[in-house]
Amino acid sequence: MASHAFSLRPATADDQARIRELIQEGNINPFGLDWERFTVAESSEGAVIGCGQIKPHRDGSQELASLAVTAAWRGQGVARAIIEHYIQGHEGDLYLMCASGVGPLYEKFGFEVIEEPDQMPRYFSRMSKIVEAVPRLLKRGRTLLIMKLVR
Repeated sequence: MASHAFSLRPATADDQARIRELIQEGNINPFGLDWERFTVAESSEGAVIGCGQIKPHRDGSQELASLAVTAAWRGQGVARAIIEHYIQGHEGDLYLMCASGVGPLYEKFGFEVIEEPDQMPRYFSRMSKIVEAVPRLLKRGRTLLIMKLVR
């Protein structure tokens, strides 16, 4: 049983394998997992229970990405703490991609859906078109949302 006590810290090289495990467990895009960009959530017992990163793209855009929390800790504020950490510490535009089912979670933090591809940075417009062309990349009945933080 989880104790509910956790803290956030910058990831270290020793966290790389655990970050990959969390991403795999969450069935999240496994590309671009450079530990140096990650923040991890650590239980009071020292276990890495969640992670997230700000991923830079070639077009200059930045993405809140790779947000994953191990099953035993979901619903206990870990994702919220990571999201708030990044929002508070980030200047400039911040985007994310998610399945439509989790869009409402991000709306609580001020993210809004961008409907039109011409309103998206190039990277996100391209990803939107790829997912549209290959619908099996998402679970049945879900769509890809591109969202931007509106402050």
